[in-house]
Amino acid sequence: MRGVVLAAIALGGFCNKPSVASDAGEVSDASSEASEPEEAAPDASASASVSASVAPPSPSSPSASSVVKVGGTDPLEGKWTLADATKGLKGTGALLAHMETTRGPFDCHLYDDRAPNTVANFVGLARGTRPWKTPDGTWVRRPAYDGTPFHRVIRGFIVQGGDAKGTGMGDPGYTIADEIWPGATHNRAGLLCMANRGKNTNGAQFFLTDGAATHLDRGYTIFGECAPVERIRDISNGPVLGDRAVSPVVIKSIAITREKPPR
Repeated sequence: MRGVVLAAIALGGFCNKPSVASDAGEVSDASSEASEPEEAAPDASASASVSASVAPPSPSSPSASSVVKVGGTDPLEGKWTLADATKGLKGTGALLAHMETTRGPFDCHLYDDRAPNTVANFVGLARGTRPWKTPDGTWVRRPAYDGTPFHRVIRGFIVQGGDAKGTGMGDPGYTIADEIWPGATHNRAGLLCMANRGKNTNGAQFFLTDGAATHLDRGYTIFGECAPVERIRDISNGPVLGDRAVSPVVIKSIAITREKPPR
């Protein structure tokens, strides 16, 4: 393990596992096995400073039609299936996610046969059919990823996004279990994976690999693969402060379709 520590800086409440980095928020070299893509714990301190140029998204207030309830726990009690997530989708074949960003589009083939629960969660959040809790505590049905940034960028390793808060501190109000399928390995760029803060703590945040990172095997669910890889490289090549994007690339929309359109 190379584990070369570059600096200890405040990361807006972002924290790694204690076994990986200290509570002080030490940032490891992008190629180091010590650097892992994770969500910040909900109870982590949010008082640490972040560059003023790394601003969280400013979503519009929930419309009355999108509100499910205010406060409380998951209205679905964790019950959400692939059938629920794909209800109303036309066509047949593999599930695809077309992601439009401020740096250009790319497409992802989703592994619904290998990680069905994870894909169901991602598709439901992307389509706005799976209820999730906004940062102000309102449960809504609306696209969760639209307008959110790739807030964490480590060139040659990962780009991470999917947080409604835009800081790495957010979560959708519930968690789902890992789905580590046989033979899963982070051995190349372009893999679509869930970020977490420990075993079975997946929520909404995800990351794209920007190179091989096999030390992540058995710890993070791989649920798709995206192309062109050059688009991920474009995102990872932007300026950063530590591992935070200074001018984050923003997800404009994610469209879910079937591989074969309806006849």
